[in-house]
Amino acid sequence: MSEARIRRATLAILRLAQPRARWFLPGLAAGVASAVCAVALLATSAWLITRAAEQPPILYLSMAVVGVRAFALGRSAFRYLDRLTSHDAAFRQLSLLRVGVFSRIVPLAPAGLADTGRGELLSRLVRDVDALQDLPLRVVQPLATAGIVAAVSVIGVWSVQPLAGLTLLLSLVVAGLLGTLGSGLLAARAERELAPLRGSLTGQVLEVVENLDVLTAFGALPARLAAVRRADELLRRATLRRSLGVGVQGAVLSLFAGVATVAALVAGIPVLAGPAFAVIVLVPMAVFEVFGAVPAALGAWREVRSSAERVATAVPAEVPGEIPVEIPDQIHVDRPAARNGATVLELTDLGASWPGADAPAVTGVSLRLAPGDRVHLAGPSGSGKTTLAQTLVRFLDYSGSYTLGGVEARLLPQTEVRSVVGLCEQRPWLFDDSIRQNLLFARDTATDEDLLAVIDRVGLAEWATARGGLDARVGERGALVSGGQAQRIALARALLADFPVLVVDEPTANVDEEQGDRLVRDILTTAAEDGRAVLLISHTSVPDALITARVTLGG
Repeated sequence: MSEARIRRATLAILRLAQPRARWFLPGLAAGVASAVCAVALLATSAWLITRAAEQPPILYLSMAVVGVRAFALGRSAFRYLDRLTSHDAAFRQLSLLRVGVFSRIVPLAPAGLADTGRGELLSRLVRDVDALQDLPLRVVQPLATAGIVAAVSVIGVWSVQPLAGLTLLLSLVVAGLLGTLGSGLLAARAERELAPLRGSLTGQVLEVVENLDVLTAFGALPARLAAVRRADELLRRATLRRSLGVGVQGAVLSLFAGVATVAALVAGIPVLAGPAFAVIVLVPMAVFEVFGAVPAALGAWREVRSSAERVATAVPAEVPGEIPVEIPDQIHVDRPAARNGATVLELTDLGASWPGADAPAVTGVSLRLAPGDRVHLAGPSGSGKTTLAQTLVRFLDYSGSYTLGGVEARLLPQTEVRSVVGLCEQRPWLFDDSIRQNLLFARDTATDEDLLAVIDRVGLAEWATARGGLDARVGERGALVSGGQAQRIALARALLADFPVLVVDEPTANVDEEQGDRLVRDILTTAAEDGRAVLLISHTSVPDALITARVTLGG
């Protein structure tokens, strides 16, 4: 992706991260009111204490007493409203941002994400997207609040003593510039690197956790753990450098808060006395407490921008040509018509490629599937069998012709194609939940009786009963079930979804020969009972009695 496209995509993400004005402005108003109350409380308290020391009639102090109470209560009340409304706005916008990010990913999945590391993608979709809520909370609102309060305070002090107001203004400007410059020199690079370093660490930790058994078996675990430690050390150093910058910011602001106070003393002693003098001396302390958010907000901005850039580049700005896209005015097909006895699926000289590949993965495939057909698709490794399976469910685009019920597949909505053609993958995904939940997402209206019946059809009834029934858990990614059982659960899901065409990709890849033969026989006989068409992709032989045709790729 070019630099210009990255910038445009990053700005688009940042705009999406900033809440709408009607959500954001109430929180900003409450934040400004709370900060103004804090400054006014100190100023009013200073005036009240020094004026009371002069022992005037109580009538002259009553308004200041009421003001102190009002500003004290207002500071807390407006602070609460600020937190409530500003976080509500940020969280609302965060939900829209997540939807926006996922809407960019969905058209690319799964084929378009094959080159993206799972850990890195996880970090960008979770940590970096969450970090974008700091844009309104730690960048925009603190800068706006500090600017408004500083301006109001300078004007207020100026009205009491112009020279003190000028010194306060100069102190704020110099403190802001030096604090930002010092932080930038010490921590800017670290703040930009934090998000990528967190992503790198997350990716390496996830890789170790997912492949712990293989790494241990081949003695590669120590080297991987050393890489994780190096990534963690880099992140720790960057965090320390950022902390150093934060410390410098605090020191600069404290220094110039003292400078502003001393300058107010020097400017006020010759011309002021009593309450007014106390006000111009103490107000800078309260103003700098609010103004201290400015350098911190600029540091947060660098982190937010880095996260926005990572989110923007998580997926390509444009969908690769090998990935199908929805087109306007697509045809809607009545799904039951797929079983009217006509041809369900027909391929003519079909070809397909993976994103970024130099050459097509499969070419010249011609195939016809009608209800009840059971076709065995064979071929050597690399001949394009899995590519063809991905193409049939429209994860990949194609050349040539691919029709369903006589309608070209690219003219149909992808959801319609996938309601007719179902895929049982070589490694079916099982969620870390019960057998029931792993089946229900195929048909959420299914009853327990329906689920038990389909489990029985795929030969898992006794196994499920021994495991405790439908509530038995299958483990993370099916860790508690065997390869054959995972394939049977995937078949049960496909039967529940009632696909007219079922594509089964290498069901015997993760089981022994005896179990593989039994699994293939069960798949084909079960499908034959329902009259559905089956395309069985397998490099192993299948008895002629179980199939109606054979197709070989790369041969």
